[in-house]
Amino acid sequence: MKNVKARTVFVPPRRERSVMEGRLAESGLRPTAQRSLVYEVLLGHAKEHPTADEIFIQAKQAKPDISMATVYNCLDALVKHNLIRQMHLDRVATRYCPNMHEHAHFLCEVCGVVTDLEGIAKPRSSGFKVPSGYKIGQVEMNMRGVCPDCGGKEGDS
Repeated sequence: MKNVKARTVFVPPRRERSVMEGRLAESGLRPTAQRSLVYEVLLGHAKEHPTADEIFIQAKQAKPDISMATVYNCLDALVKHNLIRQMHLDRVATRYCPNMHEHAHFLCEVCGVVTDLEGIAKPRSSGFKVPSGYKIGQVEMNMRGVCPDCGGKEGDS
């Protein structure tokens, strides 16, 4: 035992998970660096309801080696695990929304801005005739028109 040297091993404290990584883990999705980055970009630009291309451009600034295919795969996994929603607004590119509370979307036909509108869409109480036996899993409500900013511009012409 004379020649035994004592070693001090530093064990860093367990790093606390960020809220974002916690959400990924709680959903059953492994929080990879790429998924975390894509989710972080989306949360940081939530009000803009970004497209996959817009998310890719932002993610590429932080991680230059990320590919478009990786961004699509991450978005697909986030949708499948109910962390984000895909938004299909007619003929425009698919947008992504991290707001998982019941709400509707308003698309300005002049400037293209998408805005969240708070409220709950209830198909049975809205006048829609849902045949018995149908079980509604998700309701998407999208409205189109002119936002207040663009509405003022129309009067100026």
